[in-house]
Formats: sequence, structure tokens, C-alpha cells
Amino acid sequence: MKFYQKQIQLGSRSRGFHLVTDEIVAAFPELRELNSGMMQVFIQHTSASLTLNENADPSVRIDLERHMNQLVPENQDYYTHTYEGSDDMPAHIKASLMGSSILLPVTKGRLNIGIWQGIYLCEHRDHGGSRRLVLSAWGV
Repeated sequence: MKFYQKQIQLGSRSRGFHLVTDEIVAAFPELRELNSGMMQVFIQHTSASLTLNENADPSVRIDLERHMNQLVPENQDYYTHTYEGSDDMPAHIKASLMGSSILLPVTKGRLNIGIWQGIYLCEHRDHGGSRRLVLSAWGV
């Protein structure tokens, strides 16, 4: 059994859903050492999240952002955590709904995800800044 782990930093992005699969794979060449295993991607933030979804048509990412903004609107009078801006509390809610990690299979040194699947960084703040990810992979 082999185990690899590293932390990477993704550059600052605007609010929305961003395809980051290639960045993650490029930063983690250790994946090539695994014939069969798993990789976990974990985000160390409470106002951004990760998910796996459509990697071909960018309109999916636009629609996800629009839907999340309808589902979790800003400026609700019942929010008490408001001192970091109107986008902050909704960002925390969205991050909890979407999740902070994803677990993916690794086969023959590559992520074994569907041809139309990609890893999204879901940036829920207007100006969230750079984001840290912990990448862990294990297997044989």
C-alpha cells in the first residue's frame, strides 16, 4: 500500500463554479504511482466547496451558480453572521450543502471519472481569495 498527501493552493477566482481537474492532477504526479486506489480532495475553507459534475458545457457551471443563489439568497433578515459582508453567510450555507471533500477512484495512474465529469471549485464569495486543498491518494 502506498500513501501520498500534499497541500496545494489554487489561485483566487471569481464567484462561481470553476473546473479545476487539470490543476489538481498536474499538481499531484504521485497519482501515476497507483495502479488501483482512491484520491480524496479536501478544501480547507468554510465559504467554498468542491463537487464533481459536467466538464464539457460551461453553461452547467453558470446554471449551478444561478440555482445556488436562488436556493440560498443574500441579505436575509434572519442572518446574524453579517459582519463579513452580505455574501459570507450564504457562502457558509452553500459550502455546507455542497461539501468540503470528494473521493475519487484511481485506476492505472489516472482518475477514473466519467468522460464528462470534472472537479469543480465552488467559490461562494465575491472575493474569496486563494484556496488551499489537501490532496490524499492511496492504493497499490
